[in-house]
Amino acid sequence: MRGPSDVSKTSVLLALCLAVFVVNVSTTVVNIALPTLVRELGATTTDLLWVVDAFNLAFAALVLAAGSLSDRFGRRSALLLGLTLFAVASLVGAWSSSPEVLIAFRAVAGVAAAVVYPVTLSILSNVFTDRTERARAIGIWGAATGMSVAVGPIVGGALIEHFWWGSILVLNGGVAVLTLLLSVVVIPDSRDPSTPPLDIPGLVLSTTALGVLVYTIISAPERGWSSPATLAGFAVAAVVLTAFVLQERRVEHPMLDVRLFANLRFTAASGAVTSAFFALFGFIFLVTQYFQSVRSYGALETGLRMLPVAISLAAFALVGPRLAVAVGSKIVVALGLASLSAAFLWASTVGQDTDYLVIVGQMILLGGGLGLTSAPATEAIMGVVAPEKAGMGSAVNDATRELGGTLGVAVIGSVALSVYRDNLGRPPVPDALIEPARESIGAAQEAARQAANLGGLAQAAGDQVLALARTAFVDGFTTGCVVAGVVTALAGVLTLIYLPAHPEMAQHAGEESVGQGVAAVDDAA
Repeated sequence: MRGPSDVSKTSVLLALCLAVFVVNVSTTVVNIALPTLVRELGATTTDLLWVVDAFNLAFAALVLAAGSLSDRFGRRSALLLGLTLFAVASLVGAWSSSPEVLIAFRAVAGVAAAVVYPVTLSILSNVFTDRTERARAIGIWGAATGMSVAVGPIVGGALIEHFWWGSILVLNGGVAVLTLLLSVVVIPDSRDPSTPPLDIPGLVLSTTALGVLVYTIISAPERGWSSPATLAGFAVAAVVLTAFVLQERRVEHPMLDVRLFANLRFTAASGAVTSAFFALFGFIFLVTQYFQSVRSYGALETGLRMLPVAISLAAFALVGPRLAVAVGSKIVVALGLASLSAAFLWASTVGQDTDYLVIVGQMILLGGGLGLTSAPATEAIMGVVAPEKAGMGSAVNDATRELGGTLGVAVIGSVALSVYRDNLGRPPVPDALIEPARESIGAAQEAARQAANLGGLAQAAGDQVLALARTAFVDGFTTGCVVAGVVTALAGVLTLIYLPAHPEMAQHAGEESVGQGVAAVDDAA
């Protein structure tokens, strides 16, 4: 069996960063194609929601199980399998003939991403064992995420303008194939040397709990947060999650050692990651619509204007882990969350004609805050987990990111939509114009376009509705930014209270740090 000493660590890191890159590009690039899917596949608003969320649902529901399985059966094999499945789902999905077929392939790609993503971080943690070395590698790994945020919208917009919508999935598949070929050559194998038996009940319960929870969150804006279906979904998720915790505490070889959460470093860092991605995903969901529907930018123009976030994120993801080693994770993560809060509260002042340079400043604060928060918090999480349990720790980290992002889109998007509809009101125009406008600002634009073709009074009414829709959307956008800023501010306060500065301080109730090995906790018990 090959070990880390037999291969170039630089080559390993390159392959892992490419794997992270292709998964993250897949989550951003599809958003650029949504208007095109309406025209070319006849997709409805519900179809578009599931084109995006089928990937997120499959990812979040399976990532915990996939990370644990990779620990037991081999991380290299899991990475190769996940990349192969991802490439097939992307390349075949590019020729989907209907929204339903595309949604199905996006779900398959989400399953593949759930296998790939935690494996990258667990392999990294086993190859880079020194803390300073690992922090530097995780910083580069985090910078790959920043690059994907930039490349996804820009390249996606360019491909759509010059080819067809499916070319964005061909890009995903092509990069996945390249990463697969490199991984075959350079990635070493590793696994949990104890090879414990598979915790099948834990696997089923965790997948069910996360799947029900994410599905309920995604469906809540349409059903209503207080509707019987939504409340029932949350109740079922809570019951199954409780059963999962009880199962993991009882079984000798758990899929997820829930005692990890007794370590404040692990729990506080996980909370910081969740809140940061809650705010980020919600913001991106709104700002891309702001650029395209309020400022009338095209797909490629919108992608280019998102560059400040990506560049800032990549830069600070490199700096953050090194600062954490030098001054402690507590200060760096709290500073990152404070930067996020400042960015969102500043963004809450945006208007229809705000100078783009002002928005650039907000995006730099946002990207910098995410870079300072995500990579050091991730390093804190992985520093707690013993190397043989790296897949489990990585999967928890990925699950918190995905759940935070999904909840951010649902909550912030729902708040913004409620404000939008309230502020749109009932202007004295035909129902044929105002009713579509209440669904979304994109629908308002389409209604105004059709009215303009009629000319005269119809065109004037369409212009009135579009002007009202843009004002109402900005009101919803700024309110959503306030929500994001408050969440990250609260997370920053909790980080200062509960996140230890360094690994040696990460002790709880007289137990040894979980980072020194789960066995120490067993002995103490």
